[in-house]
Amino acid sequence: MGKPTGFMEYKREKTKEQPTLERVSNWKEYASRLSDESLQTQGARCMDCGTPFCHMGIEIRGTAAGCPINNVIPEWNDLVYKGQWKEALDRLHMTNNFPEFTGRVCPAPCEGSCTLAITDPAVAIKSIERTIIDKGFENGWVVPRIPRNRTGKTVAIIGSGPAGLAAADQLNQLGHKVTVYERADRPGGLLMYGIPNMKLEKEVIERRVNLLSLEGIEFKCSVNVGVDITADELRKQYDAVILCIGAQKQRALHMEGSDAKGIHLAMDYLTDVTKSLLDSNFEDEKALNVKGKDVIVIGGGDTGADCVATAIRQKCKSVHQFGKHPALPLTRTDDNPWPKDPNVFTLDYAYAEVNDVKGYDPREYCIQTQKIVKDANGNIKELHTIQMEKILGDDGFHYFKELPGTERVWPTQHVFVAIGFEGVEKSLPEHMGVDVANNRVRASIKDFETNVPGVFAAGDARRGQSLVVWAIKEGRAVAASVDYYLQEAKVVL
Repeated sequence: MGKPTGFMEYKREKTKEQPTLERVSNWKEYASRLSDESLQTQGARCMDCGTPFCHMGIEIRGTAAGCPINNVIPEWNDLVYKGQWKEALDRLHMTNNFPEFTGRVCPAPCEGSCTLAITDPAVAIKSIERTIIDKGFENGWVVPRIPRNRTGKTVAIIGSGPAGLAAADQLNQLGHKVTVYERADRPGGLLMYGIPNMKLEKEVIERRVNLLSLEGIEFKCSVNVGVDITADELRKQYDAVILCIGAQKQRALHMEGSDAKGIHLAMDYLTDVTKSLLDSNFEDEKALNVKGKDVIVIGGGDTGADCVATAIRQKCKSVHQFGKHPALPLTRTDDNPWPKDPNVFTLDYAYAEVNDVKGYDPREYCIQTQKIVKDANGNIKELHTIQMEKILGDDGFHYFKELPGTERVWPTQHVFVAIGFEGVEKSLPEHMGVDVANNRVRASIKDFETNVPGVFAAGDARRGQSLVVWAIKEGRAVAASVDYYLQEAKVVL
């Protein structure tokens, strides 16, 4: 390492953020880069670890530990410290197809597994990663890589989210002709419409998609496979097909009054807002606007937080987010040891915004919605809730106990349901003749092939809803399997 004592000499420096009272008036990315000098110092904090846990990329009890795509983080940290940014970019691109995405939206389990994080704030890995790739584009180091030779083999990829894009990139560089089908009007999948613009500006996605197009990948948007083109047509046109269709079936509420007008699925809301922003800067008025309204978000995860941030930018009257679980602890607990990603209390961007604009943290913990009340016109009028206590039973499982006397009525005109995803939408797999089990496309963990020869699956469709970085890993892995299949298969689809 260039600075073996750096971790003792320098403190972690936080990523710069636009002040909350300023950023809620726009839809631009709220986070920005540190200076090159600051990031070189942050790179110097990387320890000369005997075992760099940051890039081990495993799951411990369902939680990521280290980088799932095995970024060799210490190497590019050292290169950044030495000011060798281009070399750092080359090293980063060896393992990560899209560091501009992960450097913005990944929760950075690598930092949770940083050895320095045992006693001190982790190395600012995510900030360094983002700057490496952004400098690469700014300085013209990222250029089209046009394959010198073509194999004559063709691959159709259905879905243009991170898994589909990663698979397309890998296969194209191997010389295969790749066509990506996307039912939305823009490529990017979850990245384009599932993540708000203030976390990931869509120009960043478009920049990468344009590059992939120049490299030879064909994108066909607004094409609903199974409707606009059949499985038989795909099988005749392509030597292999990859399903990267995500796990987009949202969970809905099922309780008294859940049919009220004003109850919306969270992802539908986020998608419509982003699309209206991109299409017309909201002039088309096609997206729901909660200005002056009382908003409640049911679900305590990241999607719910994005709804909170969107509502506050639309100048809602009030916004609250209901979560089933208690507030996270301030420090690691015994059941959340290093090197697992730390499951601790943080003030996410959305909550900081509401706190500064409205004067309160919008999160409500251990709360259960009992019923929804409609007015005479069928519009949602109020939610009735009760507080709960999370208890560890003698059997080792947690359960929730309602607390009488804690009932409350919440006036509201809009409720966003962000309680997770059931899994893959089944219509397309069924059309393809592909087996679905436990709401996931059944595909081999070994080679990602489904029960239909020559049809593969990867990403959230195969493993369930997960992180962008896991999707990239799956996209890279399925590409390797498809390449082997194309070289070895004797049966043409």
